[in-house]
Amino acid sequence: MSVRVVLVDDQTLVRTGFRLVLDETGDIEVVGEAADGAQALDVVARTRPDVVLMDVRMPGLDGIEATRRIRTGPYPARVIILTTFDLDEYVLAGLRAGASGFLLKDALAVDLISAVRVVAAGESVAAPSVTRRLIAHYLGSVPPRPAADQRLAALTGREREVLTLVTRGLSNAEIAATLVLSESTVKTHLGRILAKLGLRDRVQAVILGYECGLADAVQ
Repeated sequence: MSVRVVLVDDQTLVRTGFRLVLDETGDIEVVGEAADGAQALDVVARTRPDVVLMDVRMPGLDGIEATRRIRTGPYPARVIILTTFDLDEYVLAGLRAGASGFLLKDALAVDLISAVRVVAAGESVAAPSVTRRLIAHYLGSVPPRPAADQRLAALTGREREVLTLVTRGLSNAEIAATLVLSESTVKTHLGRILAKLGLRDRVQAVILGYECGLADAVQ
């Protein structure tokens, strides 16, 4: 089955460019477009996509609030925030609102396609590599919070290792190879981490990991 995508950007040329790229794949289908956040809510409700490519700065309802409403609504599609390097103040807010990652507007076609596929598969922030670099660039500047680090006391040593590698942008397969575990065991550890820390998804785990200083070795 194809990955169903909705494009949200107030620039028609941006939406057209993304549509041209995605329509060339055999497994991704653009099922709708919107020029602002309010339209995005309507289109998502009507088309029920798997992934939404969401711009941040738009007239009326912005991309951050639209993301929050989509993720808490009846059709919680995964959201990829579209950004440029001068929008760093919006990135953390977008992830906190429930976005599964973010991508540069001028990303290469291969990165755009990869991001959509990865997020649709539930890997969230883990890939592509451009997302790893952006996460490190933006969230790496957030100072560790000792109060947040106290929450990690609930984790076992192995679970903390897994959380550290998740924070550093590794996929489940990469974590399994690093720790010499099966991928299913990594998924089990991650599920326990989310449950113990009261986190919604992998993205929230990455944010907490950065706040607790687990990403110091990110390159």
